[in-house]
Amino acid sequence: SIKMDLLHSNGVLIIQHLQRDYRAYQDFLNFMSHVGDPRNIFSIYFPLWFQLNQVVGTKMIWVAVIGDWFNLIFKWILFGHRPYWWVQETMIYPNQSSPCLEQFPITCETGPGSPSGHAMGSSCVWYVMVTAALSYTVRWKDKSAVTLHRLTWSFLWSIFWIIQISVCISRVFIATHFPHQVILGVFAGILVAEAFEHTPAIQTASLRMYIKTNLFLFIFALGFYLVLKLLDIDLLWSVPKAKKWCANPDWINIDTTPFAGLVRNLGALFGLGLGINSKMFITSCKGKNSCKISFRILCIAASLATLQLYNFVKIPTHTEYLFYILSFCKSAAMPLTVVALVPYCVHSLMRTTEKKLN
Repeated sequence: SIKMDLLHSNGVLIIQHLQRDYRAYQDFLNFMSHVGDPRNIFSIYFPLWFQLNQVVGTKMIWVAVIGDWFNLIFKWILFGHRPYWWVQETMIYPNQSSPCLEQFPITCETGPGSPSGHAMGSSCVWYVMVTAALSYTVRWKDKSAVTLHRLTWSFLWSIFWIIQISVCISRVFIATHFPHQVILGVFAGILVAEAFEHTPAIQTASLRMYIKTNLFLFIFALGFYLVLKLLDIDLLWSVPKAKKWCANPDWINIDTTPFAGLVRNLGALFGLGLGINSKMFITSCKGKNSCKISFRILCIAASLATLQLYNFVKIPTHTEYLFYILSFCKSAAMPLTVVALVPYCVHSLMRTTEKKLN
């Protein structure tokens, strides 16, 4: 406990240093925190990659969902505090002279802090993207191509670490995480992504397999929560702390609670399974139009545009259970739109156009 308090107090000093010396970069750091938001995986990265390479897109969803599930379990096991409430409750500072940490609209996360979900989600997804991009260049054989591959390797991994470091600094800057929490998140995300490099079975998974996986993840997480609750251990202990110490009550969002993230991810995985095993996907993405660049570009543009519309769909938060149900449905609709609905509409449009021209 003493060692952890020292680790936290050193982390607070780092946060104070960042908030004092990086004030000019505040907007950039807040932006990088948004870049690391796991929700961007489903609304930006996945639509792009799935239309370019279905294998990579499918892997991305699996890595994001399983990674976030492990993040939830780790958070419940490690009981990590967040800086913005820890400085208010710790007894380590003499004469109640606790440091003043500035808060921002995205500071008041309500779940436990260790490991960082943003850092973990960012590292696992960017790891998938970098390794996928490098898989195209590794096949080059002649000397000039090998040199180009090495340069590409250095460039992409440099970009990877620049993004991860920026996301980590941003999460520490806004007083949402201690430094050790973001470091743990980055390496945990890389381990999850690397594990899926050797799991080809996800590419041929049936809808039944998707449903079984969803049920296992949900039952395990819920069972873990209920068993510890019976032992008088409240895994939602962080929520009242966030509500108590957040500088602005309007910054508290139910979407950041542990079960909200679980439901969101289970919905996304179910939507992916439903889409990949649908007749619309087989007709459009497995048909003759799927090899055309114009088809893929149209699918990317239409998918990104359609998914932005989902941001305008506001789920009511007055009833918690209703929020979880609607959040699951909304999350399932997003990959289903990318995988099946948009490609089928584009395929039908192109086929109609071809018939008119003939």
